[in-house]
Amino acid sequence: MVNWWWERETRDAKKRVNNYQNVALVVGVTGIVGNSLAEILPLSDTPGGPWKVYGVARRPQPTWNADHPIHYIQCDVTDPNQTRDKLSKLSDITHIFYVTWTNKPTELENCDSNGRMLKNVLEAVIPHAPNLQHVCLQTGLKHYIGSFEFLGKVRPHETPFHEDLPRLVTPNFYYTQEDILMAEVEKKEGLTWSVHRPGLIFGFSPYSLMNVISGLCAYAAMCKHEDKPLKFLGTRAAWDSSWDASDADLIAEHQIWAAVDPNAKNQAFNCSNGDIIKWKHMWKVLAEQFDVEYEEFEDDDGDGDSRLRLVEEMKDKSEVWDEIVRQNGLVPTKFEDVGCWWFVVAYFGYSETEKIVSMNKSKEHGFVGFRNLKTSFIYWIDKLKANKIVP
Repeated sequence: MVNWWWERETRDAKKRVNNYQNVALVVGVTGIVGNSLAEILPLSDTPGGPWKVYGVARRPQPTWNADHPIHYIQCDVTDPNQTRDKLSKLSDITHIFYVTWTNKPTELENCDSNGRMLKNVLEAVIPHAPNLQHVCLQTGLKHYIGSFEFLGKVRPHETPFHEDLPRLVTPNFYYTQEDILMAEVEKKEGLTWSVHRPGLIFGFSPYSLMNVISGLCAYAAMCKHEDKPLKFLGTRAAWDSSWDASDADLIAEHQIWAAVDPNAKNQAFNCSNGDIIKWKHMWKVLAEQFDVEYEEFEDDDGDGDSRLRLVEEMKDKSEVWDEIVRQNGLVPTKFEDVGCWWFVVAYFGYSETEKIVSMNKSKEHGFVGFRNLKTSFIYWIDKLKANKIVP
């Protein structure tokens, strides 16, 4: 078996062929994992390939995604009629990679909206794609800890998280999506599925709702621009505790593996890089990438809440960001899109001590890919810089 997941960086990404073996539909192609799938699937030596790739997203194709050799389809999958009109025509699809979501004020609304989005896609494709073989659904770590709305209100599972842990007794759109997936694949004989549960994702996408890398880069660039030290605006637990994370390219490779390997059919898998970090160690790394001074975490007089002011501090910084973009010749972006401040605060505001998954099941089924977390962290910062998203 070729160890393609770590050798990929050395291969010729320009080598393409047109005799397609499989046809992928990537729903959420401009998202943090969708963008990686759009880069990796068309490569000549990707397993299951050569692949023809349809990429679906709500907005027009951005410039930073435009050089991928994919068939881009602008489609709002929250609209069942539009989804049916645009996707039911794609009769050659063999694999679906569903890597999108929407965020609503309550988890019950998330269950409804995200469930309907997935159902719209599956109902549009399954009856009209006679060669459809497999559906990959990406969910995540909240399967084990609960939704953002219920953090601190529902007792999470103990770490390390493994795939056969029972569901928490709380609304969770991941559970809703899994139930819809199981019901829909039953409608086509031989159609298989896989569910992928990454943790904190390191990747590239200015459109991602949960891109901590772009948020931290924007914050560090802002500190550099205003000649302020890089402070850790989070809790002591977030600073000191051990974490794992998931590289977006690794997640894409994990999904492609599950899509084409018979040993991975009809299974749910965790997906993490395979090693551990502490933000107390990574904060210096972040500061070095932007040549900015940083401060070690210091406890407040109270319970640490005063360090969770990032959203408040950043809400009036749009004009400053526009100035940074102009001075550095960056791609014009909305400050709120790049920052993902709500997510940075949510992640750095955790009071629990660990969020670590087990990768044993993936290894036992044949996937042994991994990433060095520090290397991954720097790689995605460099990619944001190379694409002129951050200075």
